[in-house]
Amino acid sequence: MAQLKFRDKTYEVGDGATVLDVLLEHGQEVPNSCRAGVCQSCLMQVVEGEVPEQAQKGLKDSYRAKGLFLACSCQPQADLAVSLPDAAQLRVSAEVTGIRPLSEDVMELVLQTDAPFEYQAGQFVTLWRDERLGRSYSIASLPDDDNGLMFHIRKVARGEFSSWVHEDMKPGDRLSVQGPAGDCFYIPGQPDQDILLIGTGTGLAPLLGIVHDALRHGHRGRLQLIHGAQHPSGLYGHETLTALARDHDNLIYHPCVLNAEDEMDAGIRQDTVEGLVKALVPKPAGWKAYLCGDPDLVNKLRKQLFLAGCNMKDINADAFIPSTPADRIG
Repeated sequence: MAQLKFRDKTYEVGDGATVLDVLLEHGQEVPNSCRAGVCQSCLMQVVEGEVPEQAQKGLKDSYRAKGLFLACSCQPQADLAVSLPDAAQLRVSAEVTGIRPLSEDVMELVLQTDAPFEYQAGQFVTLWRDERLGRSYSIASLPDDDNGLMFHIRKVARGEFSSWVHEDMKPGDRLSVQGPAGDCFYIPGQPDQDILLIGTGTGLAPLLGIVHDALRHGHRGRLQLIHGAQHPSGLYGHETLTALARDHDNLIYHPCVLNAEDEMDAGIRQDTVEGLVKALVPKPAGWKAYLCGDPDLVNKLRKQLFLAGCNMKDINADAFIPSTPADRIG
């Protein structure tokens, strides 16, 4: 049985247990959120030993070179000594420069970082209120936007971070930004390729960044953007996207809801996202797809598109994995 050393204490690692499992079980405070190897909030550093390849999957080369790994994905096969990395290696300080409601439960948050911060539109970062509380959210702005980093933060029931943003945050507040991560971003080089962008809820945030980036690069292929919600009020970007599609012939915006209302825009369909995708793009071979939102829906759409002919390498997805206990990416 492997031994795990942390802060001068040694613990036995049971079969199938991760580094994060063991440390939390013994009362050690380790930052974490999604526990699914996505958000990267549980990054730790190797002091002695080696971690399995899976524990460094998706990390930047510079992180791997420093011995950083994902504690939630690391199942030690041999003795291992670990530590928490210096936060200064991973995070940059930022100031809240803007905050406004986009809907009843979605807030737009704008941050200005103290140092240059490189990212691709559509990626996500982890926002830290303090050493204990961090949550991951997708970036809705463009890298060269002088206004700063923009996020769409949905209020989640019992969500400690999102409640802070919605109820107490004000301009001038400080927090830290860690990242970026994620595979959902526009890659120039195929300007005529058709692109399908599908999101639910605040899954719209990264898609907005990707669309703006594609248009900025002069993308000529079709940009079919589907945004789904339970009710029309959940389509918080409806007016913005309607206007943007009016200004760009190759951008086609398709809003849909599960529950229609008597008075709603004629352009909003009552349909499932899966049904709308099948109706609009029945043969997606040759298309690139971006999927953001509920993990079950993302996995369902990935399978649906692949079986309909879309190449798996052309399907980019960032599922919004819920954290523990109640917040999520997005």
